[in-house]
Amino acid sequence: MAAYERVLVEIAAGIGSVTLNRPEKLNAFDRAMCDELLEALRLLSGSDGVRVIAITGAGRAFCAGADLSVLGRDGSALVAAGKDVALALRAAPQPVLAVVNGAAAGGGANLALACDYRIASDQASIGQVFHKLGLVPDWGGTFFLPRLVGTSKALELVWSARMVPAPEALDLGLFDRVVPHARLASDARALAQSWSAQPPSAVRRAKAALYRSEAGALESVLDLEITQQNELFATPEVRERIAGGASIAKRSG
Repeated sequence: MAAYERVLVEIAAGIGSVTLNRPEKLNAFDRAMCDELLEALRLLSGSDGVRVIAITGAGRAFCAGADLSVLGRDGSALVAAGKDVALALRAAPQPVLAVVNGAAAGGGANLALACDYRIASDQASIGQVFHKLGLVPDWGGTFFLPRLVGTSKALELVWSARMVPAPEALDLGLFDRVVPHARLASDARALAQSWSAQPPSAVRRAKAALYRSEAGALESVLDLEITQQNELFATPEVRERIAGGASIAKRSG
């Protein structure tokens, strides 16, 4: 098993678990964490011994999106990594389960949406908070969000930049199941075990068939997101908002 610092990887009873491991940063992405996540996904998806992949976060958050302390410098690289991660999740032959233990914001929200299924704590929330920085959704958000909630609701969620609490997220289809926080790990494990007990050749063919019609469109949307985000990174307003957000995060930390 490869050694990582920013993600934890474990394989047990056919379930490959990936835990985002920057709890002091609410599991926010920097370049190293993106690289490790992508490598871990490729490792697990390529293993015949892994029948289900589960992704969660350490500590009290699932993922806060980009680390604002590096976004001004590494924004383009973080956005590009989102394309690689989203495509890796969809290309993984196994079911991919997001275990949303807390806040999933920005790119963290869309990491969850890129997974095949989302089970969430009743204390979790999810939000397209990009407009707070003057940015647009990336990591596949403009593809996944309208397919789950419809175009008009997707626009409201993007324009309001609000965090959606678990009960509303369940009603909207952003979360597929919400359980009491204390039961999240056990219920997620039981769900993954039920999937892993199915014939793997049938499970993998079903996933491939269901997503085949979306594959070309997803890559095109991801490329558009990268273009738009890089245009916005170059604007004075975005640079000012990112710098202000990083200062607030540093003081609160």
